[in-house]
Formats: sequence, C-alpha cells, structure tokens
Amino acid sequence: MSRRRGVMSDRLKEELAKELGFYDIVQKEGWGGIRSRDAGNMVKRAVEIAEQQLIKKQK
Repeated sequence: MSRRRGVMSDRLKEELAKELGFYDIVQKEGWGGIRSRDAGNMVKRAVEIAEQQLIKKQK
C-alpha cells in the first residue's frame, strides 16, 4: 500500500509544531520522532484554523 500524500504544507506543519511546542523534536528527530498525541494536536489545531478561515470567508 502506498503512503498518502500530505494535505498540510511543510510550512504550516512547522508553524503548528512551533506553536504547540515540539518543533525542537522535529528538528532533531524528524516528523517520525513526535508523539502520536502531538500529531493529533497538530491536526486538531489545523482544523480549527481552517474552520476560522471558512467563517471569515462567509461573512
């Protein structure tokens, strides 16, 4: 089975990792070094940002 192509840009992922406080791990170990919880929190935050942008566009 092939890996799915990521939806988030590398820039967005890096910004979210910085915001959530685990960017240092990403720099040292790569994305495979982060905890599942951190990855989940990153996705959750990305969804929140996307929802906020949709609300702004609707107004």
